[in-house]
Amino acid sequence: MSRLARLLVITVVESLATILIERGIYFYTHERLAFTDVENLWLALAFGVAYAAGALSSHGVSRPLSEKGLLVAALVAQFVVQVGLCVWPASTMLIAGTTLVGLFTGLKWPLVESYVAAGQTPRDQAKRVGCFNLAWAAPTAVAVAASGPLIAWRTEGLFLVAAALNVISMALLWPLERRPVHLAADHPERPNPEEMARYRGLLGSARWSMLSKYSLMWILAALLPGVFARLGVDVRLATTMSGLLDVVRCLTFLVLGLYVGWHNRRGPLAWAIVGLPVGFFMALFAPNLPVLLAGEVIFGVAAGMAYYAALYYALVVKNASVEASGAHEGLIGTGFAIGPVAGLAGHAMAPALGGLVQGMVAGTGVIVLTCGLGAAVTLARTCRRAAPRT
Repeated sequence: MSRLARLLVITVVESLATILIERGIYFYTHERLAFTDVENLWLALAFGVAYAAGALSSHGVSRPLSEKGLLVAALVAQFVVQVGLCVWPASTMLIAGTTLVGLFTGLKWPLVESYVAAGQTPRDQAKRVGCFNLAWAAPTAVAVAASGPLIAWRTEGLFLVAAALNVISMALLWPLERRPVHLAADHPERPNPEEMARYRGLLGSARWSMLSKYSLMWILAALLPGVFARLGVDVRLATTMSGLLDVVRCLTFLVLGLYVGWHNRRGPLAWAIVGLPVGFFMALFAPNLPVLLAGEVIFGVAAGMAYYAALYYALVVKNASVEASGAHEGLIGTGFAIGPVAGLAGHAMAPALGGLVQGMVAGTGVIVLTCGLGAAVTLARTCRRAAPRT
């Protein structure tokens, strides 16, 4: 097996293991433990804070341990926690265990991303990022869809399968080198100063949109079980339907990986600014199933664009370092935390504002406006500094 193939298989396996806990847990708590929407939002907040902490510390922690050493440690720790949840899936242990999984997941992904993209020219990095995105995104819908049957099968089903997948990953990563080798800073195919300045601007806009994406997506992750239940959809079918967003995002990654004409252009990032809030509100407040599914499609396309652009521009600017990936994943974790806070605020304001719809609009409106304006202003400044391309 080639090095890249090994890394992509690890990505597939770890994506499955991650999503079973990261997304399936909210269906589990809703179905098995009767968690309310508010309790699910608190659980999502704990996961997000831990994820951000792990991601932002990954660069510093990997220095003494090496990238491989930290990756092994994170996977072993995940396995231990998942086995613990199999044995004791009560509420207290579940909250603590899910938070710890968030921490170790945040540590893990920046290391994998650095291994995938290190040593490549910007053009080849774009291809590698495309392969990586497909490798983690394609299994997401599968894992979300599988969550329902696993929850119905047995109490510890989610955790048992996730633990087994982590054992497979640990065996696969063993032949990897201790540290990935990066492209020389003076390599002729590295962007020149003018190109680099534009890339930094596009990166800034993409990161604002990605923060919006993960904030809003984490609200959906916590609340969609309740939305599907309100529309009368069984949990096994609901987990499958909620994966539509992930299928659309994966298809978006595929298109962006095959078509490189979007590089260094502002149009796709403008679409992300608009599509994220439109798709979010359609899904969250859907009066019927077709509107909910249409919202997932719109959100999935915009989310795919924001994520792909943010990761690609970050890896080019920072030369595929763990620092670049750590900042990228740290922003994801921040979105994981901000989203539930906004959702909790929406629930708290609902009585005063006349209903849950009004409360959630007020709570999430701050995210939509702040991130949308941040992305739009950064994009406009970037276009003024360089010859605009659409």
